[in-house]
Amino acid sequence: MNASSSPIRDLAVNTIRTLSMDGVQAANSGHPGTPMALAPVTYQLWAHNLKYDPKNPNWHNRDRFVLSCGHASMLLYSMIHLAGIKHVDKHGKVTDEDALCIEDLKKFRQLNSPCAGHPEFGYATGIETTTGPLGQGVGNSVGMAIGSKFLGAKYNRPGIDLFDYDVYALCSDGDLMEGIASEAASIAGHLKLSNLCWIYDDNGITIEGHTDLAFSENMAVKFQGLGWHTIHVSDANDLSALQAAFDEFKATADKPTLIVVNSIIGYGSPNKANTHGAHGAPLGEDECKLTKKNYGWPESEKFLVPTEVREHFSQTFGSRGAKASSEWASLLTQYTKAHPKQAAEIQSILDGKLPDGWDAGLKAFAADPKGMATRVSSGKVLNMLSPQIPQLIGGSADLAPSTMTLIDGEKGFSHLDYSGRNMHFGIREHAMASVLNGMSLCGLRPYGATFFVF
Repeated sequence: MNASSSPIRDLAVNTIRTLSMDGVQAANSGHPGTPMALAPVTYQLWAHNLKYDPKNPNWHNRDRFVLSCGHASMLLYSMIHLAGIKHVDKHGKVTDEDALCIEDLKKFRQLNSPCAGHPEFGYATGIETTTGPLGQGVGNSVGMAIGSKFLGAKYNRPGIDLFDYDVYALCSDGDLMEGIASEAASIAGHLKLSNLCWIYDDNGITIEGHTDLAFSENMAVKFQGLGWHTIHVSDANDLSALQAAFDEFKATADKPTLIVVNSIIGYGSPNKANTHGAHGAPLGEDECKLTKKNYGWPESEKFLVPTEVREHFSQTFGSRGAKASSEWASLLTQYTKAHPKQAAEIQSILDGKLPDGWDAGLKAFAADPKGMATRVSSGKVLNMLSPQIPQLIGGSADLAPSTMTLIDGEKGFSHLDYSGRNMHFGIREHAMASVLNGMSLCGLRPYGATFFVF
């Protein structure tokens, strides 16, 4: 470690690294290299920036963290464990149990384990969305950022900002090679989603070897052309530079941010660092010991979590999140007294339910003797329901007049007015589907439409 490192920070970062290594080694399957490289990035983000209450993980205004490079799942599982996130049961109740205990980490990639090879939404609290198919996570993150902007524009009032959360997505070379990522980035740039930050792990390595085999784009220049603000951090271990990048993201008010981080895959491994050998296979018992020796870690210890590391995350991540969620609860109480009608709508969103009387406007209409296209009848039903369901929002991939997916009398969702309910996705069908998924995960009732054939 270098700038801004300290004994406790170094200890925390190396705990993340060794937990990830040990999980992959125990399963004899997985991807250790990326967690080893990006442990400082996730440490700095979670411990000092992410707004999230581990004892109230359902809190709606929490920041979202999406591990788009889902193959690095042990990185996320390690963070959930160290952060002390509590388990939410199937009824939505927060329990006293940890979302992931150390025994869960030891069962990585095993049958019935919550620690699947790639993160699965619903398997463990703290997993915001299912990732693995590359590019899907960044697409989902755009939908989550849209959710924050929409809810904020619709419900925030002077002095009461109920919805203003940020969305962070950690992505890889593979994510950004996928076409869906370009589509999603284009949408985000056009919409000026200033609450969205993608952290790009530029490690130059894929399964087949160095990325120059198939990939030579200048991502910073590409994203600038898509309307993004870009920042470069030349060393993933530089905590000071990482913090400066996060601060710059938060200060950028008119566009999404891409932080390009140069890292060394398999950092610390004497024989596999900076090679594709650290990407998609366990390091091996001997290499794990050598790597731990490099970290100054007990070589034979497995799944070791020093007590002071748990305390450190509690004092940083935990305390900051608890304070923020408590303040938000007070704001909601204040808001409910001042705006009871809107508060009732918000409560239905928080509960994941439709508002009372959501189907009151659903009327029978006469069948057309000449027949009626299903898209026409669908459009009629959509407009009967939309007045009673304020969280209903959606659109089409440049086909709304044909798919009948416009809500009558509603504005378009744009950077000029984030309260609009008619989405214009452009000719970006793949991203549209992923964006809708992210919106759904934020309590909205999104819809999309296109033609599969013409």
